[in-house]
Amino acid sequence: MKESTLIEMSKKVDSLIRVSQKLIQEIQQIDTLSRGTISALQLYLGPKEWDIIVKKMQKLEKEQSDKKLDLNVE
Repeated sequence: MKESTLIEMSKKVDSLIRVSQKLIQEIQQIDTLSRGTISALQLYLGPKEWDIIVKKMQKLEKEQSDKKLDLNVE
C-alpha cells in the first residue's frame, strides 16, 4: 500500500475512535440522567405507590413478551 493511503486510513481510524468515545460519554450522561430521574420519581411517589407501579410494569412486560413469543401462524 502507498504511504498516503495508510496515512488516510490512520486518520479515519482516529476519527472513528473520537466519535466512539463521544458516543460513550453521551450514553453515560443519559444513564446518569435517567437514574437521577427514577430516583426523584421514587422519592416523589413514595414506597407504596412505587411498588404498585413496578408490579404493573412487570405485568405489562410479561404480557408483551408473551405476545412476542406467540408464533401462531395460520
